[in-house]
Amino acid sequence: MVATRYIPASHVDLVASFPDSKIRLLRIWIRPTLLSDTRSHISDSSPPLPRFPSLPIALKIERGLTICFSDLHLPTTLTLLSPCASFQSEPSSPFPSHPLSMHQHIRPIPLFLSLLLFSGVVLFFPYSFFRSGSKVRSIIWDTPRVFEWRPCAWWKENDASLEALPEKSNGYIRVDCYGGLNQMRRDLCDGIGIARLLNATMVLPNFHVAAYWNESSDFGDIFDIDYFIERTKGFVRVIKELPDELKSKEPVKVDCSKRKGQFDYVEFVLPSLLKHQYISFAPAVSQRRDRYPLHAKAALCQGCYNALRLTKTLETKARELLDAIPKPFLSLHLRFEPDMVAFSRCTYPSLSPSSLKAIEIARNSDFVISNKKPLTGTAARQWRSRGKCPLTPQETAFILQSLGIPSNTFIYLAAGDELMEIEGFTSIYKNVYTKSSLLSHVDFDSMHGNTKAALDYYVSINSDAYVATYFGNMDKIVGAMRAAKGLYKTLLLNRRAFANYSAKGLEGEDLARDLWDVHREDFVTGRGSAVPDCFCESRM
Repeated sequence: MVATRYIPASHVDLVASFPDSKIRLLRIWIRPTLLSDTRSHISDSSPPLPRFPSLPIALKIERGLTICFSDLHLPTTLTLLSPCASFQSEPSSPFPSHPLSMHQHIRPIPLFLSLLLFSGVVLFFPYSFFRSGSKVRSIIWDTPRVFEWRPCAWWKENDASLEALPEKSNGYIRVDCYGGLNQMRRDLCDGIGIARLLNATMVLPNFHVAAYWNESSDFGDIFDIDYFIERTKGFVRVIKELPDELKSKEPVKVDCSKRKGQFDYVEFVLPSLLKHQYISFAPAVSQRRDRYPLHAKAALCQGCYNALRLTKTLETKARELLDAIPKPFLSLHLRFEPDMVAFSRCTYPSLSPSSLKAIEIARNSDFVISNKKPLTGTAARQWRSRGKCPLTPQETAFILQSLGIPSNTFIYLAAGDELMEIEGFTSIYKNVYTKSSLLSHVDFDSMHGNTKAALDYYVSINSDAYVATYFGNMDKIVGAMRAAKGLYKTLLLNRRAFANYSAKGLEGEDLARDLWDVHREDFVTGRGSAVPDCFCESRM
C-alpha cells in the first residue's frame, strides 16, 4: 500500500507498507537540473498522466548518495533513471557508485521493487536526512504521519480478561494532592492506580491549599464528583463519605517520600492499610511500575483519562472561552514566568532589566527550592545543551516560523499571568488571545490559580493544534487527552535541538531548516507528544 502527497516542483511523500510489516515514510525529491536535462527525451506522443507529470525524481541522501527515478506513474510503476546512478557497485554495497551517460538504457521496474530498493536507505538513514533547500516550507501539520497513539483496548473497552474487583476491600485510602492543578491531577491519577493495586476503597482526594497558587478550591470545586464515581465503577471503589465508624477518625499518614530508589506500595503501604484500615499519603515521584498488574494500570488509565470532567459551572465558562476564540486556532503553552526561569538555573543576560529583576526576586523567594543558584561556565553550557532551559517568547516565535506556522495564525496563549518578554512573540504573531482579553474583568478577577488552569486545560484539549514549549504536568495530560480524543496536531518544541544548533553557530535559514527537520521527525513518528502507558502505538 502506498499513500502519496505531491507538491509541484518539490517532492513526493510516500507512506509505504512493506512485507516485513514495517511502515516507512519516503520522501522523493524532484531535481530541477535533471528536469531541464532530460525533458527533451520524454516522448511527445506519451499519453498524459491524469495527476502526476512525467518528471525525473531523485531520492537524495545527505551523505552524497542519490537514487533517481523518472516517469512517476503512481501508484503502479516507478522507472529507474540510469543517468543518475548505476548499479556497478561492489557486491556488498546496496548503493550505486558510477554515473552513466544520459543516453544509456532506461529500464522500468515495478513500484514494489522500487520501494524495496530504497527501503534500506530509510532503515539506515533517519528521516531528518531528507531535506528541502527551499526557504518555503509547508506547515508541520501537513507532514504525513506514520504512527499515532490511541487508547489501548485493554482499558478503553473494559476488557473482560481484567481481574474483577474483589468482594472485600482491604481498607480506605485518601490521596493528598499538592501543587498546581495539573500536578494534583497527576498525583490523583497515581492514587487511583495505587488504590486498585492495594485493593483499597478510595475516599475523594484532598486538594491541599497552596499559598503560591493563591488557591482554595478542592477536588469538587474543579471536577464533577458524581461523574468521577460513575466512570470508575468496575475499576476501583470510590466513595464520597467514610463509614460511620471511621468518620470521626483522621487517617494515618504514610510517608512515601523518604525512600531510596523506586517506591514499592505493596511492600511499604499495604501493611499500614491492613493495620489501620484508613490511611492517607502523597504518591511518591518514583514508583515501581513493574508491580502494577494490568487491572491496576487499567484503573489508573480509566480514572485519569476517562473519568475526569470539569464541574458544570466551570465547563460552561470554559466553553464560553473556547467559543470566543476565532477558529481554527493553535493553543500555545508558553512557560517563561520569573519563577520558572529562576527554578531552571538558566541565565538570560539579554532580557530587559525589569525581567532580570523579576527573576532575581523569584530566585530569592520562599517558593523556589533552595540551592537553585544560576549555573555558570561549563556547567551552564552543558545544562542548556540538555534542553533544561525554557524557551523565551522570541525563541518560540522563531521555532514556530521554522515549522511553517503562518504569522496570521490565531493563537490562544495558555500561560500564567506573569509571562515575561511576551513582546518578542507578539511582534511576530499578532493574533494572540488570552483569558484576560476574552473574559470579563469580573470573571477574570474572581478566578484563581486552579480555576484559570482548568480553563487553559479545557481550551487546549479542544484546540485545533497544541504546542508546548516545556514538558510539564499540563503538557503530559493535555497530550494524552488529545490522543484520547483523536486530535494529533500536538507537538512539544525541542529545546535540546534549539540549544545545540544555536551553540554550533547556526542562525537564520540554516537554523530554521535544521529545526524543521528535527520537529518533522518528531511529529511523523509520534515522538513530538509524550503519552503514558495507557496509549498504544498505532500504525497508519
